[in-house]
Amino acid sequence: MSELRSRPPADGWRGDARAVVLITFDFDAEAPILAEGEHYAEDLSTMSHQAYGPKIGVPRILDLLARHEVEATFFVPGVTAERWPGPVEKILEAGHEVALHGHSHRRLPRLSQDEQVADLELGLGALARLGVSPKGYRAPYWQLTQTTLDALPQHGIRYDSSLMDDDRPYRIAISEREIAELPVHWSLDDWEQYAFLPDPDIGQRIENPRDVAEIWKGELDAMRQTGSLCVLTCHPFLSGRPSRMRAIEDFVNFAKECGDVRFSRADRLSEIVLQDMEEGD
Repeated sequence: MSELRSRPPADGWRGDARAVVLITFDFDAEAPILAEGEHYAEDLSTMSHQAYGPKIGVPRILDLLARHEVEATFFVPGVTAERWPGPVEKILEAGHEVALHGHSHRRLPRLSQDEQVADLELGLGALARLGVSPKGYRAPYWQLTQTTLDALPQHGIRYDSSLMDDDRPYRIAISEREIAELPVHWSLDDWEQYAFLPDPDIGQRIENPRDVAEIWKGELDAMRQTGSLCVLTCHPFLSGRPSRMRAIEDFVNFAKECGDVRFSRADRLSEIVLQDMEEGD
């Protein structure tokens, strides 16, 4: 991939805050499993593991967010929207953003250019049937390609949240348009903590949620010094479990106690990032 044509965000994207926090959830449900093979639909144990997200995790997450009066962004694959429209509608009713996480949750680099565009359009269609015109996109497994990136603004997408080359937002030029990039990192993702693939020599270790919360809080605390964007990424089927919900709540409480951290939905932040630098001069 050629180097991205990027430029800094509009001034004032943090407002008066020293750091901005985005609470995001990748609402995968069974999509990543079915992407590996339709035969998994017959594996009741595996399917039930993923169904924990929409059945248990999402309602708990919505309750937590309501208690703390924090808005979040949920990245939803089209397949999840088709299989679980009820939880997606509950997310919307609670005032949170629904953004696109592809359709089939297949790895983009493994798809042809035509397949990538078709997957994007299928996902958009699935969300549209629930009344959603998403402004944001996150690539499955954070594996964005130039083909899909180029297609985003043509389909009304205003921002992406898949890349890792900064810890502050920036703008990407695509032809005559720009989209915002809201960078992510594995250190702020629950997948690395709770779902690492097992090592054949040492086996799989599931981290203590208290330790996970300390990692996340430490990252945010340092980001307050660098004026950064802290994008927390969790999965309802992983972090929806009771002790892991405490880790999210511990992080939210810490951010509030800092007194100089602002929460935002991804779509609202992206609009600030994309404002003309000369606007208001």
